[in-house]
Amino acid sequence: MILIADSGATKTDWRTIEADWSIGQARTIGLNPNFQDTDSIIAELTQNLLPSLRGEVTEVYFYGTGCAGEYACSIVEKAIRAVFQQATKVEIDSDMLGAARGLCGHEAGFACILGTGANNCLYDGRNIADKIPSLGFWLSDEGSGGYLGKTVVVSFLQKEMPTDLAEKFEKRYGLTREIVLENAYKKPFPNRYFSTFSKFLFDHRSHPFAYQMVYEAFSLFLRKYVCKFEQSKTLKINFTGSVAFYYSDILRRAAADLGLTVGIIMETPIAGLTLYHQSDH
Repeated sequence: MILIADSGATKTDWRTIEADWSIGQARTIGLNPNFQDTDSIIAELTQNLLPSLRGEVTEVYFYGTGCAGEYACSIVEKAIRAVFQQATKVEIDSDMLGAARGLCGHEAGFACILGTGANNCLYDGRNIADKIPSLGFWLSDEGSGGYLGKTVVVSFLQKEMPTDLAEKFEKRYGLTREIVLENAYKKPFPNRYFSTFSKFLFDHRSHPFAYQMVYEAFSLFLRKYVCKFEQSKTLKINFTGSVAFYYSDILRRAAADLGLTVGIIMETPIAGLTLYHQSDH
């Protein structure tokens, strides 16, 4: 049995490819080596993944947030090898490579993640060929849920939002400057906090102000992370993540206006990853 994982900040989607090529699925919490050690990952796999598996696992392909660098990957690899001792092949890679393989398969193209955060790469059909590195929530993440939420909150607090929208925003959230600053600078995960406000933009995306805010965020992301590559005029730009998926109409318009061709937009890459590894066997 082949076991494939796409692990994000909050959840891990698992797929199995059985000997008869049937597909199974399971879900656990997100497994991030920046926040969990080998023992805690072993406990999660043993308690919440193993009971759903029907056969012996011989290969594992794990793609996860935080899996960058040898040390971080080794934390996850040790846990997986301890739980699946019969596995002859275990590969640990970044969620960005997982997104690229899930979106592009064995073809070259651009792979972009637009969810709570944002990421990007130029993909050669098997590996990441080049990328412009993300600098995280405070310094980049343009086009992400965190960025959209931060932008709409600032527009409200600094009285840039049209009155009709501002009244709805105030009634819905009751925000004050003090509440925002506490969540921004004193509490953990400010990106997750601000990303919750992107839902307001989605609910009011037919309003010209909200539409333009989202459109400009996507245009900025594409200019900064895609258009700098000359291949952007010939290769398709593919996306995964909840923001890309739910705002796909605005995203496609922003890309078209920059002369870019959008390929696939999917909420998660796990289905594409399953096809990628099926085709390798």
